[in-house]
Amino acid sequence: MKHAAPKMKGGAKEANGADSPSRLIDARIKELADWRGETLARLRRLVKEADPGIVEEWKWRGVPVWSHAGIICTGETYKNVVKMTFAKGASLEDPSGLFNSSLEGGTRRAIDVHEGDKIDAEALKALVRAAVALNTAARPVRSRKKPGSA
Repeated sequence: MKHAAPKMKGGAKEANGADSPSRLIDARIKELADWRGETLARLRRLVKEADPGIVEEWKWRGVPVWSHAGIICTGETYKNVVKMTFAKGASLEDPSGLFNSSLEGGTRRAIDVHEGDKIDAEALKALVRAAVALNTAARPVRSRKKPGSA
């Protein structure tokens, strides 16, 4: 089932803020009006609890994206699944075994949530925090030399 979504570039906000990424995600959740909307809302809440500094974006014609020093994960909705794809999931430890999709790739990993599935909130938050740590550790740190120092 395709969803008509407001067109917007990347994580940019409209000048009046009416179509901010957060509002577009709110609208997607409301538009779904079923278990998928409830699941997306819960996943979103857990991501934000894990990292209050997370940035919400709206990309690729209607995909909620959560970023911190780069993309952490997406929240895609399909007819029979809500898919949470971690951009660098293959580099993350997953001691609770949350990743159950996209396991063959060398970079991404995903969690497919089906109707009725339970979500291990603490394990998911730990995975989000690990993804944030990976993104922030990967950023190059530039040292600034003082003028005249060797």
